[in-house]
Amino acid sequence: MNRSVVGVLAVTAISLASLAQAQAAPPSPFPPDAQIRQVLAERVNTKEGIGIVVGVIEPAGRRVVAYGNLAKGDRRPLDGETIFEIGSATKVFTSLLLCEMVQREEVALSDPVAKYLPAGITVPERDGRAITLQDLSTHTSGLPRLPGNLSPKDLANPYADYSVEQLYQFLSSYELTRDIGSQYEYSNLGAGLLGHALARRAGVDYDALVRSRISGPLGMTSTGIALSPEQKARLAAGHNEAMETTPSWDLPTLAGAGGLRSSANDLLLFLAANLGYSKSPLDSALSTMLKVRRPTGAPDLEIALGWHVFTRNGTEVVWHNGGTGGYRSFIGFDPKSRTGVVVLSNAVAAAGEVDDIGQHLLDPQVPLREPPKQHKEIAVNSRLLDGLVGQYELMPGFVLTVTREGGRLFVQATGQPKLEVYPESPREYFYKVVDAQITFETDGSGHATALVLHQNGANQRAKLIDTNLPPQEPSKEHTEIAVDPRLLDGLVGQYELLPGFVLTVTRESSHLFVQATGQPKLEVYPESPNDYFYKVVDAQITFETDSRGHATALVLHQNGANQRARRVE
Repeated sequence: MNRSVVGVLAVTAISLASLAQAQAAPPSPFPPDAQIRQVLAERVNTKEGIGIVVGVIEPAGRRVVAYGNLAKGDRRPLDGETIFEIGSATKVFTSLLLCEMVQREEVALSDPVAKYLPAGITVPERDGRAITLQDLSTHTSGLPRLPGNLSPKDLANPYADYSVEQLYQFLSSYELTRDIGSQYEYSNLGAGLLGHALARRAGVDYDALVRSRISGPLGMTSTGIALSPEQKARLAAGHNEAMETTPSWDLPTLAGAGGLRSSANDLLLFLAANLGYSKSPLDSALSTMLKVRRPTGAPDLEIALGWHVFTRNGTEVVWHNGGTGGYRSFIGFDPKSRTGVVVLSNAVAAAGEVDDIGQHLLDPQVPLREPPKQHKEIAVNSRLLDGLVGQYELMPGFVLTVTREGGRLFVQATGQPKLEVYPESPREYFYKVVDAQITFETDGSGHATALVLHQNGANQRAKLIDTNLPPQEPSKEHTEIAVDPRLLDGLVGQYELLPGFVLTVTRESSHLFVQATGQPKLEVYPESPNDYFYKVVDAQITFETDSRGHATALVLHQNGANQRARRVE
């Protein structure tokens, strides 16, 4: 859900807007279907997707362009009637319900959310200020992104077993860390709570509320949560980063955060209502959504009721994106030009989302993301690898250690797991788990003198400093224990190990993850409340905490060294 660890075809070097200008009068603000389809084909053919559908709406009408299939191994094509999970784009519908119920005088924006929960349920307050429905809609409630007691039995469907009782338990025990209304912090919990409260006020479940108040009046017959047998046949299968089929998500308690499914045709109907191409009982509520604005802290980006609003050169683009375990979505519009775009994908691309397609179609100044370069592994004489083995200093205190195991080459950065790199020439190697490559500089005998790390558009040179690697001692055995998931909140943050090199600690339910600058995110496991260990590399982390259990620093134990990193955020 999110919002949120590259072969290039010629079309990526050409602005889609310039292609549009070449069309006969009257010109469309969007490029012809063939050019859009070529971009979608590029994404799918470079294994960034299984299928993508784009819908556009403009004064001249609307159209849908699709490329790809319903599922991996399923040749049925996608079209405007194909149904996708839309993830966090659901939040726009939740906020529209709020505005619609305000118009009916069923609720008020300033109402405390506690007013619509059962008697006896405690909602956190701060300095006498209660969380209101508007706070939830603008992500300024002070509630965290996810509830701390979310501990899914099935990580492939993480919200399915989260109950209303657990939601109430978390609200009753959570202590806000900032003033309500003071700061934007994107919160799936907050949006889910808003949907739950509105459904309780209406006396129906969230799915029924959306169908009766939004999708029904707008004629959106493929938008909802529960699907009929006919609709299930039109549901595209979701796929993970490895392009493997993944289960659909269920959000029985937090449906308002990301539970809806829809089609491109339906979402174009929704955009038509937002842009004034169709009249409906929702017109006033749709207008209200954009009247409330709050800063997000990001340049030129505000949060309205449900929608994000980005302003460039005086032009506003109103948008929201979404994602679940196997889908990505984007929906947005430009009120001034009365144009809108929908992008739906049935895969989670490792190199990025589909947002850039939607944003570029709405604003040509937003560039298309280039697809990942395709790297082809070749066979090399394993004896050549001996000349590459050694330690390379990228910066003081940060070393890349290159080792050989049989005919395979591995690189391990300070504080990181050992990762295999694959040859595309005798001197050029690439990672498969991250978009990064290494080029070795060698002398006349084939022995490396330095390497260059290519990552994130930068080329960083590391000089060979040692070819005599010390023997490794057997790893100490570590035993994982259970800890209260609430304790993990105090460990989350950013820790500076070296200038420009940060360890980012995040929590996902009862799991703790550490991601170093430019490296993949890896889980660490508790052996005490403050001591954690990796399973994929012989390294451990000790957190230094204050009297409240909040970490002030961490110590990374690896290769016989103990490196302290101060918490910076």
